[in-house]
Amino acid sequence: MKNKVLLTGANNTIIDEFFLQMDEVFEVQFSSTRYEDLLCHANYFKPDLFVYCMDAESRETISRMIPIKNKFSRMGIPFVIIGTKEDCSDFFKMTAGIEDLALEKPITAKKIQEKLTNYLHSLGRAKEEAKLKQRVEEEKKRLAEEEKAQKDNEIMQILVDLEEANHKKHVLVVDDDVRMLKVIKEHLHLEYDVATAINGKLALKFLENKTTDLILLDYVMPGEDGPTVLSKIHENPATKDIPVIFLTGMMEKGKIQEALSERPQGYLLKPIEREKLLSTIESVLK
Repeated sequence: MKNKVLLTGANNTIIDEFFLQMDEVFEVQFSSTRYEDLLCHANYFKPDLFVYCMDAESRETISRMIPIKNKFSRMGIPFVIIGTKEDCSDFFKMTAGIEDLALEKPITAKKIQEKLTNYLHSLGRAKEEAKLKQRVEEEKKRLAEEEKAQKDNEIMQILVDLEEANHKKHVLVVDDDVRMLKVIKEHLHLEYDVATAINGKLALKFLENKTTDLILLDYVMPGEDGPTVLSKIHENPATKDIPVIFLTGMMEKGKIQEALSERPQGYLLKPIEREKLLSTIESVLK
């Protein structure tokens, strides 16, 4: 796909080179130096570059380029000048160097093509890098907002749970299955004050500032599993005496013995029956 170049200026030799020698690379459109004409062509043609082909331009003509540059900058169109060293110097002095790229004559059509192509490629890479950086920042912001919202919800849920009935025994349920948390909480909410955590990390964070009378702990969880969390509970003098009951879906005798080797106060097989859950908790708390 060809890059689009909008041309203006008095250097007919360079302009002809664009049309005759660089037509395989660039799609070219010529315009006068009038602001209205250039703006009309830019809106219609939608160029990737604007090239001012200078040839001893008058001060008046050069001064017209200042509002053009300002407008094209807002449209995202790079501004390039081509001229002799004197042309480029005059342009710089009158406009304070508003051009994005200056190519000095003598310069061949092949070299112009090469420099403009490389310049467009560098702009493309810069735009892609900027877009990627923006996407990364947006993703970071989204994740941070989600994490904050989750933490806020968890804190709010803990506060609500604590306020429901402060005379009840407190049970902390730890399971990565949200449905299981809801089922167990529904089973227990009439008899106990229940708090929930969707992973071991949140459970340990809860125990840093809160107390509980008993922990129902899922044996298999991603990240820190039940045995790892139980080990940390036992290692902490502030939590080592809290009774822990494992929740597990394992039916094999060997696996059950393995779970019991972690020294929990009991275990319950999933799916969990309400009466069995209540009697087990009551037995451990007594």
